[in-house]
Amino acid sequence: MTTNRDEVREFLTSRRAKVRPEQVGLPAGPNRRVPGLRRTEVAILAGVSVEYYSRLERGDLAGASESVLHAVATALQLDEAERDHLFDLARTANGSSARRPRARSRTASVRPSLQLMLDAVSAGPALIRNGRMDILATNLLARALHVEALAAVPERPLNMARFAFLHRESAERFYPDWDVAADMIVAILRTEAGRDPYDRDLQDLVGELSTRSAEFRTKWGDHNVRRHVTGVKRFRHPVVGDVEFLFEGTELPGTPGWNLNIYLAEPGTPTEDALRLLASWAATREQEASTGTPEGKAAGPATATPPAPGAARSAG
Repeated sequence: MTTNRDEVREFLTSRRAKVRPEQVGLPAGPNRRVPGLRRTEVAILAGVSVEYYSRLERGDLAGASESVLHAVATALQLDEAERDHLFDLARTANGSSARRPRARSRTASVRPSLQLMLDAVSAGPALIRNGRMDILATNLLARALHVEALAAVPERPLNMARFAFLHRESAERFYPDWDVAADMIVAILRTEAGRDPYDRDLQDLVGELSTRSAEFRTKWGDHNVRRHVTGVKRFRHPVVGDVEFLFEGTELPGTPGWNLNIYLAEPGTPTEDALRLLASWAATREQEASTGTPEGKAAGPATATPPAPGAARSAG
C-alpha cells in the first residue's frame, strides 16, 4: 500500500484531472496541456495561494484547516464520499486518525444478537460485512444467494473482493454487470483504506489483489471512493436466474466498520417470484444438511453445490 502522502497526492491529482474547466466556469482554451484543471485554477477557486495548494497536492495535508479542506473539496467538486475521504486522509496526516494500529483479526466474532437479527429478516437476503468486503454473517437467503461465491472461495470469512477478481469466471456469472460491481468493490476498499490506514489485513488484501489481478491494479489506481448505502443490485443465481434487488445498507452503531446490507424485491416483479423460489430451494437445502441426507451431508449449508440450472427450473 502507498504511504499517506502518496495517497493524498494521487487522490488530489486524480480528482483535479476529472474536473473540466467549463464545469467551473473557466474557458477550456486551445493550448491546455493537462486533463482537467491546472493547479493554479484549483488554488484560485479554493481561495488559497498556488504555493499552498501545490504543497497540499504534494501530499502534505498536515495542519490544513477544515475551512481549507472544505474549500479544496468544493473547488474539486468532490461528492460526499470523496469529501469524507479527503478529511480521513487529513486526520491521518495530522496523526489524529480515530483508529490506531491493532492486532490482526482474520476471524471476526459476531454477537449472537446480530445473528438473531439477520435470521429474523425473511423478506430478502441480509448480511453483515466489513470494509474489507468480508462477509461476516448471513441469513438463510443471503447464504443461498451467494452459494456460487461460497463454493468458489475456500477461505472464511468469504471475501467478495477476492471472489470478484481472483475467481473471474464464477464472478462474471454472479455479477451480470461485473465491471460495475468490480468498480464498487474497489471503491469500498479505497474508502476503507482512508478510514482505517492501520488495517494490516486490508493492506495485505490490497497487496495480494494488486499482485494477482491487472484489472484490480488498474481500478485501484483510479482512486475512486464510494458511500455504499442504497441502490439497485443485479445478480445471477444458478437456480433462480437473474434477480434485481433494491439495496439498503447502514453501518452498525455498536460495531464501527461493520455494515448491515439488505436486498429486497420490488412487489410484482420477476425478482419477487425468483425470491420465493430461492427461499424454497434454500430451506430444502439447509434441511437436507441438518438431517444428514447424502446431498446435505456431503456439502453442508455453506458450500453445497446447487443443482444444474436447467434441472432446477424444469423441476420447479
